[in-house]
Amino acid sequence: MTRRHLIPLATALLSVSLVGCTPQVIEDDAKPDSTNSSALPGKPAPSGAPGGGPADGGLPLADAIAKIPDGDEQRDGYKRDSFKHWVDEDGDGCATRAEVLIAEATTKPKQGERCALSGGVWRSYYDEVEVTDPGKLDIDHLVPLAEAWDSGAHAWTPERRQAYANDLGAERSLVAVTAKTNRSKADKDPAAWLPPAKSAHCTYAADWTGTKLRWQLTVDEKERAALVKLADTCPDTVVAYEVAP
Repeated sequence: MTRRHLIPLATALLSVSLVGCTPQVIEDDAKPDSTNSSALPGKPAPSGAPGGGPADGGLPLADAIAKIPDGDEQRDGYKRDSFKHWVDEDGDGCATRAEVLIAEATTKPKQGERCALSGGVWRSYYDEVEVTDPGKLDIDHLVPLAEAWDSGAHAWTPERRQAYANDLGAERSLVAVTAKTNRSKADKDPAAWLPPAKSAHCTYAADWTGTKLRWQLTVDEKERAALVKLADTCPDTVVAYEVAP
């Protein structure tokens, strides 16, 4: 079962990788299109693209940013393993990163024993690069684990942190991107890092904002200023999200 089947399409826009089931990549603690781009073949339109909002409408990016609560960041006590990730939550033999790879492939990979994947094609939206080797992809938590900790996850239970780290219930929380861009991003927020492809900026701002709202995380002053600046250049971008259970 892939994550696209977990919730209705209209509310699946913000959860969104990555290697097959081999533990050789370093993921995250690090999407492309502008507001006039379309989704990849066979994939729902991203948050910042036409059709990216649910049937009853989303929020303009600037309005969505305004809904994120202010907060001071708190890094004390952070450890990456405070977020148990890449688990097989539905028991189908594929861990989260493989589920994302399967879901985001533009050409579906073959699935072998123990969910080993081969033969797929992916497009990394951060840099608009097409990838055929899953070993060259990382799974990025759109809002990195360290940033989530800083923004409120330090007060969560271990179970909720695990749910965050394996969020297959929204389309854009997790994303398959080239290892190079993911490691360049590391745990930076939009005040310190944006995707190298300028065509990705509006979608990235929408995905970041929607993920913060989905998980009720806070934003600091510099981060908000960077998002507001992005919103000024993305007047048609819509943010659709569903608050995480």
